[in-house]
Amino acid sequence: MGKAARPRTLADTEAKAVARNLRVSPQKLNLVAGLIRGKKVSVALADLQFSRKRIAGDVRKCLESAIANAENNHELDVDDLVVAEAHVGKGLVMKRFAARARGRASRIEKPFSHITIVVREVEEKA
Repeated sequence: MGKAARPRTLADTEAKAVARNLRVSPQKLNLVAGLIRGKKVSVALADLQFSRKRIAGDVRKCLESAIANAENNHELDVDDLVVAEAHVGKGLVMKRFAARARGRASRIEKPFSHITIVVREVEEKA
């Protein structure tokens, strides 16, 4: 007697994972997301492993989650997966104040962001 299941928005050959509230600005996160867009997942994982960006570890966890979703929930072959999409969204912004010269204060903004990674199974070209 519950609600009807929502129809699937992705294709049958796709799986996705979302990491929310990452403590980094969307601009910096988009640099790391651009590093993996369109690559095979094995190459993308290696790039994230050796990236010097602090947030690359969290992006790697999200990519591994998307791979696990593809393998376990949708029975896709892990060796044929590519990163189809990696888009970044803006989250909340914490606002803080810091003391400045001559008794003034200035605002410090601490942004959060979200990343969505979609992996797609592609057939190998023979």
